Amino acid sequence: MNAQRVNEIIDGYDADRMASLAILQDVQREYNFLPREALELVAQRLEVPVGHIYQMATFFKAFSLKPRGDYLIKVCLGTACHVQGGPHILGELEHHLNIKAGQTTPDGKFSVEGVRCLGACALAPIVVVNEEVYGKMSTAAAGKLVSDLSQGGAKGDGTGSDTVSKGMAMPRLTSLEDFA
Repeated sequence: MNAQRVNEIIDGYDADRMASLAILQDVQREYNFLPREALELVAQRLEVPVGHIYQMATFFKAFSLKPRGDYLIKVCLGTACHVQGGPHILGELEHHLNIKAGQTTPDGKFSVEGVRCLGACALAPIVVVNEEVYGKMSTAAAGKLVSDLSQGGAKGDGTGSDTVSKGMAMPRLTSLEDFA
């Protein structure tokens, strides 16, 4: 962990304890998880008990206290996605990556999570890779997505690569706000 970078994040919010949630979000975005040292530094700089910061970090499912892969793959398991095959897509990803939901591949490249409704029911089933949304996903497309990400063919980071969606019924959006 780079203490200077964490301090820059905190300073960006004027070390305001009311911004503690936003600070933790930015720290997680920087490191892909919340390092213990960063949590302690945030608590110290905001002059709040470290237990308060840990409580926030463990309460919100979006936060992780353990390192996640370079590609965080979230499979929606909300009602519409569940009915349209979300659990099968999650199973395909687990099989393809040889990990279970909530785990990270040994090389640190991929993490897979099953999540509740992402609010994109019209695109069910959806998969989100980092910040990039893939709608109308299928098990075959999920396997291809992982293969393409492994080979650097799809970005999965919001940069708009068309590698995976060509020839497949998978509209990709840069964020969930694109269809709101």
